[in-house]
Amino acid sequence: MKHRMVTAVLVALVQVSQSFPALYHRGWWRLLKEGDNCGKCDLALCSEPEDCPAGTVLDRCGCCPECGNAEGQICDLDQGSHFYGQCGDHLECRLDADEARFGEVPEPQCVCKSQESICGPDGKTYENICQFNKAYAAKRNISMKHKGPCESAPVISLPPRDAQNYTGNDVIFGCEVSAYPMPQLEWKKKGNKMFLPGDDTHVSVQARGGPQKYGVTGWLQIQGLKKSDEGIYICHTKNKHGVTYASARLKVIDGNFFFLFGCKKYKNAYKQGSKDEVVGMQMKHRRNYPKLPIFSLFCVFLFYFIPKWVYIVVSC
Repeated sequence: MKHRMVTAVLVALVQVSQSFPALYHRGWWRLLKEGDNCGKCDLALCSEPEDCPAGTVLDRCGCCPECGNAEGQICDLDQGSHFYGQCGDHLECRLDADEARFGEVPEPQCVCKSQESICGPDGKTYENICQFNKAYAAKRNISMKHKGPCESAPVISLPPRDAQNYTGNDVIFGCEVSAYPMPQLEWKKKGNKMFLPGDDTHVSVQARGGPQKYGVTGWLQIQGLKKSDEGIYICHTKNKHGVTYASARLKVIDGNFFFLFGCKKYKNAYKQGSKDEVVGMQMKHRRNYPKLPIFSLFCVFLFYFIPKWVYIVVSC
């Protein structure tokens, strides 16, 4: 009964494929003739697979070529099984140990045997030989330039973004760069010759490798913003092949001269009942700006002692 059903399905597929010449596939005749058994290998009945980024492997009968599974695809750990398929060139089927560590059921996936970087003829660095083969699957007789990354000038993949904040608060700029040899990443403020942080204690810079394989990520942090911090900040990076940079603008809003209908930050804090937080903000600003007029302190006591319901009604 099962054999009859399989045969009926195959016959239907053959009829459909014959109705559309572009979809005609001689492999159906071999499958129809053999059924569930492999039988004798007849290469004349095999079709030539196309668009195989991971190359070809032999089918379950070891006769006809078929597309191998690419990197990241589910595969059959057992070489004798052909449920998901076999991995293609330079790939092997492995279980993801990280999934098992987090309590998930691991699934076997095709993983590239070599994780060494490849420099392509286009001057682009590919993560491994499998990624290189995938990129050039449609082109024949294309050879790698060399093993290892391509040497190049720095490229900023994620530039810093414009930011604005109130005086007394903190701000952070980020910058991601990739290149080989590894680039040097520095920060400076437009108009200043010296790189940051210099001798400024409220400015700090950090850098680490990643997230890309040959990349560097840097941060610029400014604590306790002042109006004098306003300006354009530049992410400056270089190696022996070149120099590049990207910039972002910082706008600093003076949060010290606020009135009853002023700064939204203080409004929201007061509406939520955070009177102590409001006073703390203003005392912090008072330390940063000792020459502020006494009116600023008057505003602090106004916020602290005014009934909450009166402020909400008036401000609404």
